[in-house]
Amino acid sequence: MFSKDDVYHIADLAKLDFSDEEIGKFTDEFSKIIEYVGQLKEVDTEGVEPTYNITEKVQPFREDIVKPSLSKEDVLKNAPEEQYGYFKLPRIID
Repeated sequence: MFSKDDVYHIADLAKLDFSDEEIGKFTDEFSKIIEYVGQLKEVDTEGVEPTYNITEKVQPFREDIVKPSLSKEDVLKNAPEEQYGYFKLPRIID
């Protein structure tokens, strides 16, 4: 069973902010999900082959052929900002 503290901890890890009402709703929903998964553990799967693919289709592969590409200088011409020969991007994680 999930507690509100568990949901607050998960929200903090995900850097999400929820109201007390939303935390209560997620607490109930997570508890139901965990309870359902617990029911799946009780299913007898003896003799059942593992399913690696739900269809018989095989993904087609193409030959990996090395082709000429753009030079680093040509690519960096399109960069909004460049530093030390690489794309410079804004920081997204504190």
